[in-house]
Amino acid sequence: MTTETRKRRNYTEDFKRDAVALVTEQGYKTAEAARSLGIGDNLIRRWRREFEEEASGRSLSLSHRLHKRQLKDWVGSKVSDQSPDRE
Repeated sequence: MTTETRKRRNYTEDFKRDAVALVTEQGYKTAEAARSLGIGDNLIRRWRREFEEEASGRSLSLSHRLHKRQLKDWVGSKVSDQSPDRE
């Protein structure tokens, strides 16, 4: 059995806003919009929720969340690099 590392895809904020707009402004069903873009419908739902929260001031902006995630990943990689040697 092989273990394959999957790389997380990154989408621009413009792509996310356009994907959400297909649902909110053009009347597509979430599943239809996701299928046409080749992504999971859960992504569009999450992005919509995040944009709504951002607009209402209930959460950090998307760029702040991305920076926070990148910082967390960077710290995690540094911690794993310092793991003790095995005997």
